[in-house]
Amino acid sequence: MDPISTLGCRLYQIAFRIALPVLPYRRPVLLEDIEALRDVFLGRGIRRVLLVTDPSIYRLELSRPLQACLEAGGVQVTVYHDTSANPTTDDVEAALALYKASGCQGLIGFGGGSSMDCAKAVGARVARPDKSLSQMEGILKVRRRIPLLAAVPTTAGTGSETTLAAVITDAETRHKYPINDFPLIPSYALLNPEVTVGLPPMLTATTGMDALTHAVEAYIGRSTTRETRRDAVEAVRLVFTYLPRAVEHGEDREARRNMLHAAYLAGDAFTRSYVGYVHGIAHSLGGKYDIPHGLANAVLLPFVLEAYGPSAEKKLACLAEAAGLCRTGTPRHEAAQAFIRGVKDLKERFGIPDSFPELREEDIPRLARYAARESNPLYPVPREMDAKELEALYHMVMEKGDVDV
Repeated sequence: MDPISTLGCRLYQIAFRIALPVLPYRRPVLLEDIEALRDVFLGRGIRRVLLVTDPSIYRLELSRPLQACLEAGGVQVTVYHDTSANPTTDDVEAALALYKASGCQGLIGFGGGSSMDCAKAVGARVARPDKSLSQMEGILKVRRRIPLLAAVPTTAGTGSETTLAAVITDAETRHKYPINDFPLIPSYALLNPEVTVGLPPMLTATTGMDALTHAVEAYIGRSTTRETRRDAVEAVRLVFTYLPRAVEHGEDREARRNMLHAAYLAGDAFTRSYVGYVHGIAHSLGGKYDIPHGLANAVLLPFVLEAYGPSAEKKLACLAEAAGLCRTGTPRHEAAQAFIRGVKDLKERFGIPDSFPELREEDIPRLARYAARESNPLYPVPREMDAKELEALYHMVMEKGDVDV
């Protein structure tokens, strides 16, 4: 990126960093069981809620205990169960219509990040019926209180239960974009390891790598606080310690509980300190090819960290030490390389690939423009890159058989 554009990005990011202490960030209230969530709705006089989930969770009836508890207590539950892996504007509008038709007063996002993002977007549309989702793309475009939203994550990865972001894909153009505003932070979050025990190994792995990506990008960025650095470091330590156990021994409740905690900490860190080019690129790939977000982040993370070069080495060295990947006092470059190698080792251990078979050469310029538009100037990355520079990263993760010789 040219020096003038870089300066513009940095000034924008400095302004946000200065404003961090006075912005209305908050954490959701953590609940221990479904009875506590029932009591929240009853205490607020809410008698009808929309539960937003996806087809797999609905088919497995994972939400049935929660529904039964709420309905036994006098809270009627309407279920929208068609959320896509990358929630679309059509998903949101269908759920919104169901919300209105059922006279709902509150929302539950039950599932992975897609279900929680869809529920957040429904809340945004309820709060701002005068605005389309595309008009709320970006930062601080909602600006009104949404209906009470509770989040129940069934994967340990996205951290959506604590973030101010909802990522939506336009059903027509396939452009994937974030909506960021403080009202989208859920009021309550229920972290229950029991609902994650049945997750298959690959989904456990990719969602766990998603949590790792959130923590790493939040930590190495230029808009951190003491709190976000602390949370990100702890999240990284937890992922390296417990993700292999959760993947290889899915019934390990301790590992599942600690991965939920890691995802929560990472989500809280990046909702304040933002992410980086891993996310910008992953969102473009998810929108175009419907690649699951956790998988996209997992594939991309080491490539982007290497592309940052010396600008990220100091902080990556700190993470390597926290994760037990190097000894205290290891030279900075060596420690940073140990961290990147540790990420690659996790990917190899879990069978996560290094490329996307869907990615096509002719799509790369447009995808890179989308990623640059999302990332610059908002994301306080270690090193600024323009769309042309980002194209090189897409080529790195394209299957070699698709490269022109």
